[in-house]
Amino acid sequence: MKVHLINPSNVSFGTAVITPRWLYVLAAATPLSYGTPILVDETLATTDPLTIAPGDVVGIGIHTGNALRGYDLGKIARERGAYVVFGGIHATLYPEEAAELGGAHAVVKGDGDVAWARVLKDCANGKPEPLYAGGRIEGDQFLPARWDLLPPNSYMWASVQTVRGCPKHCSFCSVWRTDGQRPRQRPSDSVIEEIVNLRRIGFRFIALADDNFYPVTLTDLELAKRQNNTARLAELKGIRAERFELMSRLAQLPSDTVFFTQITMEAAEDAEFLAAMKAAHIHGALVGVEAVTPEGLKDVYKDFNLAGQNLVDRLRKFRRHDIHILGSFIFGLPSDRPATFDATEAVAEQAELTFAQFVMLTPFPGTVDFARWEQTMQNDTRRIGGVPLTRGWLIPQAIRPKLFWTHPVMAADEIRARTQGVWDRFYSFPVIWKRSQFLKSIKGRLAFILISKLYRRMYADTGIATDSARVAWSTRWARWLAKPTRRLFAGRPMPNLQVPPHVEAVSS
Repeated sequence: MKVHLINPSNVSFGTAVITPRWLYVLAAATPLSYGTPILVDETLATTDPLTIAPGDVVGIGIHTGNALRGYDLGKIARERGAYVVFGGIHATLYPEEAAELGGAHAVVKGDGDVAWARVLKDCANGKPEPLYAGGRIEGDQFLPARWDLLPPNSYMWASVQTVRGCPKHCSFCSVWRTDGQRPRQRPSDSVIEEIVNLRRIGFRFIALADDNFYPVTLTDLELAKRQNNTARLAELKGIRAERFELMSRLAQLPSDTVFFTQITMEAAEDAEFLAAMKAAHIHGALVGVEAVTPEGLKDVYKDFNLAGQNLVDRLRKFRRHDIHILGSFIFGLPSDRPATFDATEAVAEQAELTFAQFVMLTPFPGTVDFARWEQTMQNDTRRIGGVPLTRGWLIPQAIRPKLFWTHPVMAADEIRARTQGVWDRFYSFPVIWKRSQFLKSIKGRLAFILISKLYRRMYADTGIATDSARVAWSTRWARWLAKPTRRLFAGRPMPNLQVPPHVEAVSS
């Protein structure tokens, strides 16, 4: 019995930006008695069905965006006589769909770190259960990934997870429902050991693939104090202290190490935390800005963010601590108007964002937005390719709508075109060159242009454009740019690097 783990994708670039961590974690969760798992990341190359034999186990991890491709792979694997097991966020939300449409013998809901070994044992005995409850395991049960299985020269960044769960409740996000709102932090020893192993094999750019690296805000602490909730205050301080302890150890790693993570904008007001991030070589972060108007922030239940000039000033604080921001914005909110697009672009430039992404509002399963949208669509009988709109992820990619909401004043095509226009302007050569001024050398600025253009090709045209020729052209460009760009991120192997010791970290 061979074990296959597949990360589905409709587009393969040959080189990928960040390692799909779940593949290598489940490889670590695979008992040695079953041999070395066969790992396939379809962002690199498509699956070869001939490698799958009767009696094998094929594990497929899906999110909503790649679910349809995952189901196609599941049916292929089942036809070849393999046991098919689905996991991931989408399978957690729709386990019955994976069985009906993907040929699943079994589905794992929740975390797979612990449950996977049991799944394999049952398959080996010919008796897989339809459903396995992986649940939400504690941080000390998180497994380090098997990075020894990485294909060489394929990824720009490695990924390490330090915490699961997010205390927020944004309307467009499902994380707080699938992973929970209680932060489950991994002990710093296992995090540091995994990072050191990655540096030993030549990775110096590492994404801290967390739901929210900043799980306790100053507002949270102040609220607990005002409520005189001593137990809650002690809990929050404990979580915060663990973050500082981890960052104090990250700070001892080689100075050319670069970390990127995901945080909420409230971190900009926490100077102590930002200073610790800078010392810990955390030089970049994805920040969900989402909207630049008070009305837009209310639309997404994110009124803890700021708007207008206050938003610009807050975002600039990250740069003052040498933390470069990838700002994420959503278009198509009910309060959006044609002027919103230009206003958003202006904020992105004035706030000195290093990168930005502009996505169209999509109601993803498991979110408040989806539940609200699904309710309004109860009497809508429209189908595309035989699929109801409320199951849009099952519509074939070529005919799938780019926008599902009915907007009060703009047509879907107008929103898509205006969104594409913002991408085009923000990633035009003159604007990129202006943003690159923080780099001192011409070589560095040219590298920044290359990286920016690659990012745009990978995440804009292939996801927003409706012209198939433009999508194909951008995919080819991304493949050409990816290999030379990867070399910019490569570090020299450090086989003798030692794990840094514990140091005392103090936070207020």
